Amino acid sequence: MKVLLATLHAKYVHASLALPCLAAACAGLPDTVFVIREFTVNEPADGVLRRLVAEEAGLVAFSCYIWNIEATLKLAADLKQLRPGTVIVLGGPEASHGVFELMGHNPAVDMVIRGEGESSFRDTLQALAGTATWEDAAAGLSEVEGITFRTGGEIVANPERTPVADLDTLPSPFAAGLVDLSKPLIYYETSRGCPFSCAFCMSSLEKGVRSYSPDRIEADLNLLMAAGVRTVKLVDRTFNYDAVRANRIWEYILDHNRESAFHFEIAADLLTDENIELLKQVSAGWFRFEIGVQSEGEETLDRVGRSSDLTRLFANVRRLVTETAVTVHLDLVAGLPHEDFDGFLRSLQQVFDLLSPGTGRRETTAFHIQVEPLKVLKGSPMRAIAREEGYRFSATPPYKILTTPWLSYGEIGRIETIARLLDLVYNSGRFATALAAWEKTTPSARIFAAIAEFWERADIPLTLSLHDLFAAFWRCANEVAPLEARENIRDALCYDLCLTDYPGGRELAFFLKEDEGSKCPGVKDRALELARQRGGDAAGRVRWISRRFARDYRTPPWPEEKVELLFVYVSAPGRGLSVEIAEINASDHATTQRTLRDKDT
Repeated sequence: MKVLLATLHAKYVHASLALPCLAAACAGLPDTVFVIREFTVNEPADGVLRRLVAEEAGLVAFSCYIWNIEATLKLAADLKQLRPGTVIVLGGPEASHGVFELMGHNPAVDMVIRGEGESSFRDTLQALAGTATWEDAAAGLSEVEGITFRTGGEIVANPERTPVADLDTLPSPFAAGLVDLSKPLIYYETSRGCPFSCAFCMSSLEKGVRSYSPDRIEADLNLLMAAGVRTVKLVDRTFNYDAVRANRIWEYILDHNRESAFHFEIAADLLTDENIELLKQVSAGWFRFEIGVQSEGEETLDRVGRSSDLTRLFANVRRLVTETAVTVHLDLVAGLPHEDFDGFLRSLQQVFDLLSPGTGRRETTAFHIQVEPLKVLKGSPMRAIAREEGYRFSATPPYKILTTPWLSYGEIGRIETIARLLDLVYNSGRFATALAAWEKTTPSARIFAAIAEFWERADIPLTLSLHDLFAAFWRCANEVAPLEARENIRDALCYDLCLTDYPGGRELAFFLKEDEGSKCPGVKDRALELARQRGGDAAGRVRWISRRFARDYRTPPWPEEKVELLFVYVSAPGRGLSVEIAEINASDHATTQRTLRDKDT
């Protein structure tokens, strides 16, 4: 039998982990051929359907998540119409809960594998082997744990399957060569389960944590690092649940890594002094830590069973920010119980403060803030809390909240606008100087609340070209920032624009011509020399601009002295754009004057 394993990713860059794990677990089954096909939700559905039909598979198994379940069910229905004899199986977190409702509304689905799938899927294929019809297979399927299937016009749910105790008994999909390592982002797991029981997370349903052995983990990591995978994203729910284990893995990566970046989801309050001492050795860009702060309200966290030592969490995040080169990504969940809009802004301000300890300004793009409105996921304990508290949320994926007893529909929309603006303005790093100037008069969270309110009132789209985004930011600042701060913001915004992209070619209201600097040949010579030092080709690939600023923004604290800076933009195929900065001082002007005199002679 030909078995087709398929999924729809949110983005092309992702590579499936679930499907190769299933194929690896079923390796060696007689007369069975496996094919893995990965698509995205953005591809035309007709094209995906044609490719599924062309495989002529006897069984098609879809991996389902909140971002792809609706599109997957439509594909399954059409595929069943075109190939009635094909067995259609669903698995994954979005199919594992509410199974009777899902199968009742979708007659094309023959079976759902609930929870951990490797053993159940292998047993299912063995039960189907040698049977001529689906009805013939019913007797064998009745013995397979962890599945729900149709038989005799009924939907039957078999008993739950105990999770695999020894994860090393599951074959490595990487050793089997089943994962497409050419993708920019590869998912990997070193453990399953989570030590916490947060009501809004599906991991709360599984008690305890199981880990692969150190030998298995190191063997897999060797394959990933040797292949030069660009980014390895670990799907462990709490990677550092065991501090000693985490250190061993981190140390192994530090000793053997070549060029890969690694993304870990960690609990910052579980970090030890030994962890942080080791993390001081991490090169910039190698490690990214996603840390769930969720809320600064202890009553809020208690209500959803979030066990977190906030004092220790905040202290350790500050240490990561100030003592290591780890990229820090902090998460907030908006809409948790007992948190109103002002409470959300307090949580957001706490996160801003953690990422700018003592300086009010970050120096790199190594810090990120992500805000997500609460999703009341099927099967999660949050569903019961939502009923008790009177939440309203969407009945369809991703089950996003609509109102809570503490947040109106409009306030939730405002929070979503803030979340998008955080990506455009804060996480991008493009507006760091202007934000720092604004923060001298207004707390960061209140700045973004004001920007979001202006954005909505002015009906500004959230998809803009770079220069249009700068122009919109200035429109906003020029209206809602304190009057005494506006000129400082404008000057800092000019610096941000120069640092981000060549500012020529468009008239921008904040980019005043009278601030332009020297245009003499000496400045050109200096620019070309900087470009040559950078390795740029002066033949059409180098541009420059000099500009006067009220202060030198290159190094905080900013000296309150006027400065003229030269920005040189060097671009080359495969290297993108780099920006070099140099100060134009008295000696540069003297050189320029001498050059002019020589030309007169």
